[in-house]
Amino acid sequence: MKESGAVHVKIHVVNRGDSLWGISQQYGVSINRIVRVNGLENPDKLVIGLALLIPEPYLQYRVQQGDTLNNIANQFRITVQEIMQSNRITNPSAIYPGQRLTIPVIYHTVRERDTLYDIARRYGTTVQAIIQMNRITDPSYIHIGRIIRIPQKPKPIIEVNGFTNVYGQAGAEQVREVAYDLTYVSPFGYRMRQDGSLEVIDDIPTIRAAQSTGVIPMMCITNFSATEAGTQLAHTILSDLNLVETILTNVIKTMKDKGYRGLNIDFESVAPEDRDFYNRFLQRAVDRLHPEGYFVSSSLAPKTSANQKGPLVEAHDYPVHGRLLDFVVLMTYEWGYRKGPPQAISPINEIKRVLDYAVTVIPTNKIFIGFQIYARDWLIPHEEGQEAETFDMQEAIRRAVQYNVEIKYDETAQSPYYRYKDDQGRTHEVWFEDARSAKAKFDLVKIYRSRGLSYWVLGYPFPQNWELLGDTFIVRKL
Repeated sequence: MKESGAVHVKIHVVNRGDSLWGISQQYGVSINRIVRVNGLENPDKLVIGLALLIPEPYLQYRVQQGDTLNNIANQFRITVQEIMQSNRITNPSAIYPGQRLTIPVIYHTVRERDTLYDIARRYGTTVQAIIQMNRITDPSYIHIGRIIRIPQKPKPIIEVNGFTNVYGQAGAEQVREVAYDLTYVSPFGYRMRQDGSLEVIDDIPTIRAAQSTGVIPMMCITNFSATEAGTQLAHTILSDLNLVETILTNVIKTMKDKGYRGLNIDFESVAPEDRDFYNRFLQRAVDRLHPEGYFVSSSLAPKTSANQKGPLVEAHDYPVHGRLLDFVVLMTYEWGYRKGPPQAISPINEIKRVLDYAVTVIPTNKIFIGFQIYARDWLIPHEEGQEAETFDMQEAIRRAVQYNVEIKYDETAQSPYYRYKDDQGRTHEVWFEDARSAKAKFDLVKIYRSRGLSYWVLGYPFPQNWELLGDTFIVRKL
């Protein structure tokens, strides 16, 4: 058994001979909670190397007549937002008598031979913190049966964005599923046309779902599509001041008509010689949108130095974006590209290189770290022209179980992977995310003191991620 995690988060990596019953007994957590938190579809089939998030033994509270989330939060000295995240609540007034709530605080009942040192060590805190929180006057004597509250470090407050590329009611449902953990949602995206108009998308249901669940809708404009890189389109628009003004007029009208509160500019594959034109566009966007009360952000290709070459990065001027805009989203994923050879999609060592540069030219409180929440399956050996299959984390686990393969973990990339042979005898390599790799990315948010996380893209189920996110951070609601 290997265990990792910060003060309160435990991750159990399945070893040979492990069973859910044994893991449940080891941590004192019910099998049902472990199954639910991890979204286990085959609880009886645990493959070696599978990372399981172990939920904390939080207090369960039954709502009484006259209770509000505010008075419950005050009673337990936590925030309303913490209760809402722990219980997937998006409307704070929609609680009812008899409802069972998880309160994210931990109590320990003193047992025979327990010492404060043992208790502190078990929960990753200090004896002094326990003494202070519980007003213990004689640390050398704590009687059996005494209930002690375990102190927890305050959770950092961050902002979380989720992009969605599904429209209509399906897009709205994606927002509702994780709204308690989102600050913003951004339907992707409005593609520009050569005349300065915008292609229409069916985003109103998504915007309404966001507004009804306390999530800020953020409009996104782009120059590319599934079939075109958009390099020429970007040049046509950015080099013509009249078209720039037309685009921004159409953006403002759309935002007012639909209820957007801010803008994300995602221009990719912009020609290096159009860098100054792009910077001029950003200045005009800020000059026109800020007086209207809208925020402006951008999405940036991952870059490790100012003079880095390449069609994706040269026109992305980090210092200018950092100075002009309210925040930026670093697209720190796609190293494991669907048309390239198999590798981790968002390896920690590469993300760190990007952040090490970014924080020198962009204020840390303006940086969102990008996090992809999809997995990929490549045929190997990789051949030119082959495309990997993209799917969700649940499918990655499903295939590991189906082919009964051991899950490995790349310590450098901080990413899980495995290989299997399909029914036709072909070898596959799968790279995905789990509780360990998600925690590694959350640790980066804390280490670099970034503004938060941006997910690409909603709609890929990843239960561990959302559970761990709520256990690690308080997500700001604006």
